Amino acid sequence: MRIMVQKFGGTSLSTVQAREHVLRHVKRELEAGLSLVVVVSAMGRRGEPYATDTLLDWTAQNGNALSARERDLLLCCGEIISATTLSSLLEHEGIPTTVLTGAQAGFVTDDNFGNARILDVRPIRVLEQLQNGRVVIVTGFQGQTENGDFTTLGRGGSDTSATALGAALHAEMVDIYTDVNGILTADPRIVEDARPLTVVSYAEICNMAHQGAKVIHPRAVEIAMQSQIPVRVRSTFDESEGTLVTHPEGFQDVQTGIVDRYVTGIAYVSNVTQITVEVPGGADRLQLKVFKTMAENSISVDFINVTPSGVVYTVFDSDSEKAIQVLQEIGLKPQSLSGCAKVSVIGGGINGVPGIMARIVESLTLADIQILQSADSNTTIWVLVKKEDMVQALRALHASFELHL
Repeated sequence: MRIMVQKFGGTSLSTVQAREHVLRHVKRELEAGLSLVVVVSAMGRRGEPYATDTLLDWTAQNGNALSARERDLLLCCGEIISATTLSSLLEHEGIPTTVLTGAQAGFVTDDNFGNARILDVRPIRVLEQLQNGRVVIVTGFQGQTENGDFTTLGRGGSDTSATALGAALHAEMVDIYTDVNGILTADPRIVEDARPLTVVSYAEICNMAHQGAKVIHPRAVEIAMQSQIPVRVRSTFDESEGTLVTHPEGFQDVQTGIVDRYVTGIAYVSNVTQITVEVPGGADRLQLKVFKTMAENSISVDFINVTPSGVVYTVFDSDSEKAIQVLQEIGLKPQSLSGCAKVSVIGGGINGVPGIMARIVESLTLADIQILQSADSNTTIWVLVKKEDMVQALRALHASFELHL
């Protein structure tokens, strides 16, 4: 049995016209002889009646006192509405379907309500229904604890549901359908000549997702990478193949010479604050005091540079006031610079190649953009700039690495 998993996001299901495109994609794969599992998100976005954010707003308007467990119970309703709606439409077309909740599909999670982690996937009922020739529609974003409580997987959870199910079923492919035509070299709202990518590696797209690209959730990519399940990010609204996410060794079969590409894309995270803590002459256990204090106050840190005499790192602007306060309370004198943005240059070919950092510095210098901080890994080089310079920095780097070609 050849199995494919298709995942459709909220915008792919929010209107009659959009749902017609979904039906077309399902029919095409069935005609190709594939057994289909369709994972769905809640319909639409905030303001539309069944969207996740609309349900959250509803609780806020009615007491705003739900516990995390009960909130997850409510949020599971959005995907159930999507799944049963799609089931009705497919049955009307003569296509037999079975709807399964995340729990019924075999998703076992921990009890971290609102951001649960998948512990196991036991797709026994999914396989039974596939063997009976039915399209199995699974509610994404959700699972169940060993005690039977409903849980949700956090933002991007339906992507994670799809790849985890694909891995458990040994699927040939997981197709993630969205409202954009694959993964682009940059955010097209900022970089007008950003272009779709034919293929990217798991590591590249994982880094792009972590650094601000919102096309697919990084947890979903990590699961696919561990299981070596290829993923395509495609548009619901056309027939293009989108972007294939796979291992680098598979690139040559898709596009000649793509293995020689140094830089794949540019991403960004805005609204961050740089915090600097320095002590002249050094300080015993300073780094431990700083980061332990951040952890104890549930403040996420990023872009970390550690020196013998101090530390420099970033937090979200929304956490900056609290971060400064708790550092002062333990006797430190932090300096802060709010309104910054982290710009990332990402590519599987960066490691060991001379001149990449020089080109980054040159392009930003020519654009009169100050680099506040930098760091690198095997596939990513990060620079911190002022938020007012972010757009120009993205465009300058995109042009410098000729990603528009």
